[in-house]
Amino acid sequence: MPRGMYRSRTLRRVFNRVPGGESKLVYKQRKPGVARCAQTGEPLHGIPRGTPKQLAKLSKTQKRPQRPFGGVLSSRAMRDVLKLEVREQQPSQE
Repeated sequence: MPRGMYRSRTLRRVFNRVPGGESKLVYKQRKPGVARCAQTGEPLHGIPRGTPKQLAKLSKTQKRPQRPFGGVLSSRAMRDVLKLEVREQQPSQE
């Protein structure tokens, strides 16, 4: 019987073929879900899907896009936010 930590479904079960020709059960950590936009909920492009340990090994520029709100908002949502900010800054013509 497996140890208690392997009985839950926190770790996924993968069958590996070993050199002896038999299949061996290996427990691997699950991949996290895709990063999503805070406003629209659509998947964000340019953000890797990995465990925190894998992401810590990447450089800052590989973790998220280099633009305002990169890694938080999608490009479409970012454009809308910037448009609203510019429109609020302009003095109203009366």
